[in-house]
Amino acid sequence: MFPGLNPKKMQAVMKQMGISQQEVPAKRVIIEKQDGNIIIENPSVTKINMQGQTNFQISGDVNEETGNTEGTEPLVNNTEEDIKTIMQKIGCIEQEAKIALEKANGDLTEAILNLS
Repeated sequence: MFPGLNPKKMQAVMKQMGISQQEVPAKRVIIEKQDGNIIIENPSVTKINMQGQTNFQISGDVNEETGNTEGTEPLVNNTEEDIKTIMQKIGCIEQEAKIALEKANGDLTEAILNLS
């Protein structure tokens, strides 16, 4: 962020300012728009809490889909790998992981955030 600044010192300054950040393990990010979707593959997602407000910083390989997506069913792909990932990250049982993944429409990141 700032050249020559010690990362540990930067973290300490951010903590004093009431800013915390956390990496979010994500496989894909989808932003649903009225006229299509923005799909970010291989994302780097950072959750930033600052003065009671949560923001997300996302970077990765961006693709845009155009066309009306209203009325389409979300793609839910509850793979065993996703369920195991949730169980490992949160420490919950398999049934809780499946329910969280279903409620999040197959979005692994959202399911993990909802359980934490």
